[in-house]
Amino acid sequence: MITDKITLAHGAGGYETSKIIEELIAKVFRKKKVRDGIGLEELDDAATIPIDKDKSIAITVDSYTVKPLFFPGGNIGKLAATGTINDLAVIGAEPIAFMDSIIVEEGFPVDDLRKIIESYEKVLREYDIALIGGDFKVMPKNQVDGIVISSTGIGLLEGNPLLDSNAEPGNHIVVTGPVGDHGAAIIAAQLGINDIEVKSDCRPILPAIRTAKRVGGLRVAKDPTRGGLSMALNEIAAKSNVNIIVYEEKIPIREETRALAEMTGIDAYSLASEGQAIIIVDEEYSDELVRTLRANGFPEAEIIGRVAEKSREPRVFLKTVVGGTRLLEVPRGELVPRIC
Repeated sequence: MITDKITLAHGAGGYETSKIIEELIAKVFRKKKVRDGIGLEELDDAATIPIDKDKSIAITVDSYTVKPLFFPGGNIGKLAATGTINDLAVIGAEPIAFMDSIIVEEGFPVDDLRKIIESYEKVLREYDIALIGGDFKVMPKNQVDGIVISSTGIGLLEGNPLLDSNAEPGNHIVVTGPVGDHGAAIIAAQLGINDIEVKSDCRPILPAIRTAKRVGGLRVAKDPTRGGLSMALNEIAAKSNVNIIVYEEKIPIREETRALAEMTGIDAYSLASEGQAIIIVDEEYSDELVRTLRANGFPEAEIIGRVAEKSREPRVFLKTVVGGTRLLEVPRGELVPRIC
C-alpha cells in the first residue's frame, strides 16, 4: 500500500520502491513494450527493442544522487558510468553508447565537476563506449544538492535476453566477490566513521558476464545494488516462481563491511554492491565458472546456493552458520539514503 506522501524509503530500492513502481507507475501506462521486446511488464534492469530476428537494442536509464559525491573507491561520475554499464551487462547486452543529463547547483565548484566528468569518461573509454549527447542544466542554490546525473545506456543484444524470470530448479547461484562494500563505504562516509576502513567496489561487471557467456549455461545475471543481495535474490525468486536457498558460510563478505552493518543495525545482505554480480547457471557449469572468474579478475567468486523447487509463494532461505534457517526478506524502510 502506498502512503499519502513520498518518503525516503520509496527511493531506497526495497519493498517500498517496488510497490510505488508497480502500483503507481506501471499501472498508469497501457503500452509497455515495443513489439515482443522487454519492457515495463518485466521490470528488469534494461529494456529491449527488437531490430532483427535475433538482435535487439537494449536501453537502460538511471539517476544518481549519491552522498557524498566523492567516496572511497569512486565518485558520482564513476558510479553513474559503472551502474549504467552494469544494467546493460546483466541483460546480456554489449554497451555501445551513452547519453547523460547533468543538473548542477549554482555555485558548484568547477574543479569538482571536471573531476566527476573525467571519471565518467575514463570508464566509458575503457569499454569503448561513445557519449553521443546529453543535457546540462543549473538549478538555483539550495534547490538541488550539489549535482544529479541521469545516465542512459544503449547496447546491442544478440540472442535471448537474460531475465530475472529465467531461473530454474537445480541451477547454482554464483557471486563474483564480497557483497555490500559500496553500501558500507557510503554509510561510513555519511556517518563520519573513520576507524573502520572500507572501500566501494564500484566497477563494471561486464567482464564477469562475458566470462559467464563463454563458459556456458548462463540463466540469470543481476547486480545487487539498492537492497543488496537480499533484494536481488528475492526479485529473481518472485519473477521465476522458485524458492532459493543460500548458505551463509559461502557468501563472501568483508569483516569491515559486516562490522559497519552491525554498528548501524542494517542487515549486511541488504547493503548495495556496485561491482559484483549474481550469476545463475546450470549446475554442470558452476564449478568451471568459478574457476574461470577467479583466474580473470574476480578472485573471490563463490557458489553461494541453489535454486530450489517451483513455488506459488517464492521465498529466499538463508542457511546460517549455526545450522538454522531464516528467511532472507525483501528490505523495508529507509536503509541507506542517497547510496547511488
